[in-house]
Amino acid sequence: MNPIYWDYNATTPLDPHVRQAMEPYLENVWGNPSSVHAVGRRARAALDEFRYRLAGAWKCRPSEVIFTSGGTESNNLAVLGTARLGGAQGRRHLVASPVEHHAVLHALKHLETHEGFTLTLLPVDHHGRISPEAVAQALRPNTALVSIMAANNETGTLQPVAEIGRLCRERGVIFHTDAVQAFGKLPFARIDQFEADLVSVCAHKFHGPKGAGALFIRSPLLPHPTQHGGAQENERRGGTENLTAVAGLVSAFETLVLNPVFPTDSLRGWTERLAQTVTSLPGVERHGCPENRLPNTLAFSVEGTDSISLLANLDLEGVYASSGSACTAGSVEPSHVLRAMGVPESRAKALVRFSLGRESTEEEVAQVERLLPAVIDRCRG
Repeated sequence: MNPIYWDYNATTPLDPHVRQAMEPYLENVWGNPSSVHAVGRRARAALDEFRYRLAGAWKCRPSEVIFTSGGTESNNLAVLGTARLGGAQGRRHLVASPVEHHAVLHALKHLETHEGFTLTLLPVDHHGRISPEAVAQALRPNTALVSIMAANNETGTLQPVAEIGRLCRERGVIFHTDAVQAFGKLPFARIDQFEADLVSVCAHKFHGPKGAGALFIRSPLLPHPTQHGGAQENERRGGTENLTAVAGLVSAFETLVLNPVFPTDSLRGWTERLAQTVTSLPGVERHGCPENRLPNTLAFSVEGTDSISLLANLDLEGVYASSGSACTAGSVEPSHVLRAMGVPESRAKALVRFSLGRESTEEEVAQVERLLPAVIDRCRG
């Protein structure tokens, strides 16, 4: 059996056309964009062009585009930088959900533990969704930031971020969304569709290169920089820009997000089919919202075993899946997302996430349906 890669929420293979778009910036336009000589000016011109192109795709101002090294840095700059800006003005209260990616949660916990901020983590329902009303009730006169992700990386659950963003704007509170998992999987028209002041983007989630990300920062907001050493990126992010990675990010966004690379209709049908298969097995439970979810994602837990056993046995069968966030792979800790949803710890330690993608096929779905009962029985045994 050919290997089946069902871990597209962790990363995606680099698209050949994106790779081709990156090659000139490895070989020909290799200068430092901050240098004033001819070689540097060529690099600066290319960097400026990419910023204008991404701003055109986002339908925003070029000055609102900040290039980063990926989703984690974008989230850290949004959370730490905005909180510290608010803290300097006496606003030291933060609001988020407990199902955020660790790049957001750990940044928030740092602010709470080491910098004197107060953090409110709002409850989620059994599908992992946040109520906009709960956000409204949590806001205080000194709230500096609300951060709610657009789509959960483990369960695929979608949050009502546009509604949350509008109520935050009405109350004069800055709103950030980690939209890393949304791009390429859901329709995109403009960055304003999230109704957010800050939006995090990561290229390798939509067949772009690793090490490439971006952060939308609505003007005139200027978060404090979290990386020091230079005046690059409108003095928000010190360090020489990775022009090759930026080329890949912009190329991937233009070709694989504006026309979403993930085939929504077929993936939604296949994951629903898989959901019916797994939940027909004894002791298997589906997690996440059946309606408001990413079309490619299925999360389930298996009673009587654990994630490591399940993933190892799937791997032996040539099926490459995940227990949730790739950043916590190999951990024996229960999924913090499932625990926040009220799932018992024993089940939260037995999470499997199937996240399908562009190269997935119906034949793969049928193969997994055939082998999964035996894999589960073997793990329990």
